[in-house]
Amino acid sequence: MRIQKLPVGESDFKIIIDNKFYYIDKTLFIKEIIDESAKVILIPRPRRFGKTLNLSMLRYFFEK
Repeated sequence: MRIQKLPVGESDFKIIIDNKFYYIDKTLFIKEIIDESAKVILIPRPRRFGKTLNLSMLRYFFEK
């Protein structure tokens, strides 16, 4: 049995996925961004709630 680590302090989505760390799936956030018709989207979340990780996930998703 493999014990999964918690990604404490890690905010790079690729590292979390590659190392199979525990991760709360927030990929529906990508759908919300795509469905939004605004030119600018403000993401005012407080620190420690995954804002940097979400932005990293978006970057990897939309990169060519």
